[in-house]
Amino acid sequence: MAGNALVVGASGIVGSATAEVLLEQGWTVHGLSRRPTRQAGVVPVVADLQNRAGTAMALAELRPQAVFITTWLRQNSEAENIRVNGAMVRNLLDGLQAGGSTRHVALVTGLKHYLGPFEAYGKGTLPQTPFREDQGRLDVENFYYAQEDEVFAAAERDGFSWSVHRPHTVIGMAVGNAMNMGTTLAVYATLCRETGRPFRFPGSASQWNGLTDMTDAHLLARHLLWAATTPAARNQAFNVVNGDIFRWSWMWGRIARWFGLEPDGFDGSVKPLQEQMADDAPLWRVIAERDKLVELDLNRLSSPWHTDADLGRPIEVVTDMSKSRRLGFTDYQPTDDAFFELFARLKAERVIP
Repeated sequence: MAGNALVVGASGIVGSATAEVLLEQGWTVHGLSRRPTRQAGVVPVVADLQNRAGTAMALAELRPQAVFITTWLRQNSEAENIRVNGAMVRNLLDGLQAGGSTRHVALVTGLKHYLGPFEAYGKGTLPQTPFREDQGRLDVENFYYAQEDEVFAAAERDGFSWSVHRPHTVIGMAVGNAMNMGTTLAVYATLCRETGRPFRFPGSASQWNGLTDMTDAHLLARHLLWAATTPAARNQAFNVVNGDIFRWSWMWGRIARWFGLEPDGFDGSVKPLQEQMADDAPLWRVIAERDKLVELDLNRLSSPWHTDADLGRPIEVVTDMSKSRRLGFTDYQPTDDAFFELFARLKAERVIP
């Protein structure tokens, strides 16, 4: 079944992958972002979701049956995250109300549902792993909860169904994304190869030795479409991960060897990427100009703060997918292959040399 879809955050990692999957399945896709998306086949819709009137105007002529919310704006505090990101979802759904066409809204959040927001990340009393969807909200303020509440309220008002999707760290292609571990590690490896610096794992002993999982952007996109078109999946929250588990002590070597590097084993000390890459912007510009890369600004490619938050966690993080499996979603993606496919695409598109 295909129809009209609106992808909100179309220029991001998840949004662009979702648009690709929808187009492959014959959907008409409108992509909303603050700047026009240039993705082939996607009809651009330009709007700033913080602007209520402007958003309503931009959406006035659209009649999507399915809406996929894959965006957020990082703020300086969780209170501001809640205020801004809650309002963005509210403005979006209020702007679509007049058209009356919306049948399903899918919201992408993440494992901070279980781990807490950045201000209290991985601290306090956390649910036992593997995380399962029936584990309730933490007793802390969290902008994911605010986004959910806006979707729930609009669904009750307007009569559409909803789904909430909680991926782990997402591997995918986008430039200028605030949370982009795959490209950050690719850039870091490139810099290490250029300078002869050791390819050092930046995180904690818990992440080096413990089990973890991740989420490929295209697998997440297929999950979003599945939930939007599967009656049994409506009005449900789901974890979404690749289906494999690994230890970074294994994965780090796999990534290093793809770039022709020797991995530097974990020596017991945390070496954040924010520190390791703090002075690398001028060097990256030299590399990019020399090799005719498409992006000279290191800050638009890498997000060391986010990679440090993930790889520095003091606890093991594993995610249960049984709920989706029982309802029929059986897609699987080996995480090392997801990294390698991303690295190959970054190279082919001249993002890395």
